[in-house]
Amino acid sequence: MSDASADILSAIHVAAFVETRGWSADEIAQLQASSHVFTTARPNGFAIGRVVVDEAELLTVAVTPAAQGHGIGAQLLQDFERTAADRGATRAFLEVAEDNAAALALYQNAGWSICGQRPAYYTRSDGTTCTAILMEKHLT
Repeated sequence: MSDASADILSAIHVAAFVETRGWSADEIAQLQASSHVFTTARPNGFAIGRVVVDEAELLTVAVTPAAQGHGIGAQLLQDFERTAADRGATRAFLEVAEDNAAALALYQNAGWSICGQRPAYYTRSDGTTCTAILMEKHLT
């Protein structure tokens, strides 16, 4: 993707993650420079994932606030899973903030299961911390 695309993805990420620090265009471009990393995008949202050997990691899913709740996140998650499997992944992982009820419901409804946690992993804009819930899914 071009720098302009990284700028657009960064703007979406910053808008979607107001309680934490959104990713900069440079951070996104650096991720996308890796041959292991892929981006799936739809209007108003995107997902970035990584596949190494047979394992995938969902690095982020971001949907603009105005478009949230309309199924875009579920479509991006399906796109991520399909692309990861096409790249040879048989199992995928992600982490999500424990207080992100919408994302937790999205992942659980898509067949992801909780496999661990990272206490005080996320730092919020106000300085408080939040536990990351680790989830996994076997891809077919």
